[in-house]
Amino acid sequence: MRILVINWRDINHPEAGGAEVHFQETFTRIVAAGHHVTLLCSRVSGAAEHEWIDGIEVIRNGGNFTFNLTVPGFYRSRLADADFDLIIEYLNKIPFFLPALVKDRPILVLVQHLFGAPVFRETNPVFASYVYLAERIIPYVYGSCAFEVISESTMAELKRMGIPSGQMEVVHCGIGRALFSQVDALGEKSGMSVIYLGRLKRYKNVDRLIRAMKSVHVELPDARLSIVGDGDHSKALKMLSAKLGLENIITFTGPVSDAEKIRLLRHADVAAFPSDKEGWGLSVIEANACYTPVVATDVPGLRDAVVNQETGILTPLGDTAALADALIRLLKDDTLRLQMAQKAADRATGFTWDLTAGRTLNIIERVVKSFKK
Repeated sequence: MRILVINWRDINHPEAGGAEVHFQETFTRIVAAGHHVTLLCSRVSGAAEHEWIDGIEVIRNGGNFTFNLTVPGFYRSRLADADFDLIIEYLNKIPFFLPALVKDRPILVLVQHLFGAPVFRETNPVFASYVYLAERIIPYVYGSCAFEVISESTMAELKRMGIPSGQMEVVHCGIGRALFSQVDALGEKSGMSVIYLGRLKRYKNVDRLIRAMKSVHVELPDARLSIVGDGDHSKALKMLSAKLGLENIITFTGPVSDAEKIRLLRHADVAAFPSDKEGWGLSVIEANACYTPVVATDVPGLRDAVVNQETGILTPLGDTAALADALIRLLKDDTLRLQMAQKAADRATGFTWDLTAGRTLNIIERVVKSFKK
């Protein structure tokens, strides 16, 4: 089959995140199964308009903030006459509304996450309103499409918006088994190490984690926090850390290599994810694979990735005291922490990209077969 995928970014984009990892891990495997995959994504300075990455044809057009506006014209002028069997739209930012444009071939909607109300914490009110309202239109434009979603929470949200459950299927993300193959036993832990791994965005609420560490430090003076990742909220978080007098216990590593990520996760005793909302919790499962239980907010996506009181602890959104208490509890109770670490690692083995790709390909084949021109 020939498959066209439309996503905002490719894996080499400097701001590539979970959606790009999902695409690359899934569709390199689909290419390996004998299918042709073309990715249409936004351009970034220094990137070629056309290249091949791991067997995937990559075409770049439009800017980081205008890509959704350029997709319809580019598709009509350059891609509409190509013999694609299927179009897949990654829905993880502003929708492209392709079903309003394309009628002669099937469209599969692959939903990473919906912003919903938390978008108003991340950006200015005008742009936030634009994104929020665009998401509200989804049922009217995509109502006849098949959906693949990465979590039960996202499926439930789409159902509340009006998408029938029979048109949706949940396919969880995997983890890089080659990268994590070295993680086969509980390694050395310091007993006092907390880690955050992810982008530094406002809706990720890393500021609440920093404030929680103030209380943790009072109770456990040897506790330390590593903040791994980068983003446009980085400067503000560093300033907050300094303001609270926590420079000596909080380390900002910036982006790290995959090998260093695994080392840091292996060393950490607890991972913390205090986001407003997630599509899933890929970093949660990666931490679990390294025998690191998780403290996270009880919100869509994270509540799917964390088995509360088994592989980690879920806390109420916005409750910094509860976040601090959960961290203190796990850091102080070695028996509980080690029990959760083992259960977390055992569960993580069930999430593989091979399984994700196989189930996605099954959905693709079913959608193509059932489409009637």
